[in-house]
Amino acid sequence: QVQLVESGGGLVQTGGSLRLSCAPSNGTFSRSAMGWFRQAPGKEREFVGCINWSSGGTYYADSVKGRFMISRDSAKNTVYLQMNSLKPEDTAVYYCAGRARLGTSYYYTRYVGVADYDYWGQGTQVTVST
Repeated sequence: QVQLVESGGGLVQTGGSLRLSCAPSNGTFSRSAMGWFRQAPGKEREFVGCINWSSGGTYYADSVKGRFMISRDSAKNTVYLQMNSLKPEDTAVYYCAGRARLGTSYYYTRYVGVADYDYWGQGTQVTVST
C-alpha cells in the first residue's frame, strides 16, 4: 500500500508564502498524476491543482490560479505545491493524492475529482492569519 506524506504546512500571515511537499514514504510507485486538494472546516474537500507526471503539465482551480504552482522532482519522487500571496480563505488541511491508474493521455491534466485518485496523504494544516 502506498503511503503519501505531506510536509511544509504551518501558520503564515496574509500575503505570505509556503511550500508543501509530498512523497511516498515507502519507495516509489507508478503514477500518471499527482494532485493537491484542501478541506476547510465544515466544507467538502476541494481540488486545488494537479500535475501530469509524464508531461509535467498542470491544471489549477480558478481560486488559486496565478498564486499557486505545482512542480515535481521525478528523481526524488516528490511533488511540490508553492503557495504565494496567501489569503485567509486558503486556510485548510491540504492533502496530496496520487493517481496510479493509466492517464487519459500523455498531456491530460483535468484530474479534478477525488475519485480520480487512488492514494492520499494524511494532510497538513495551512493557516493564514489576517
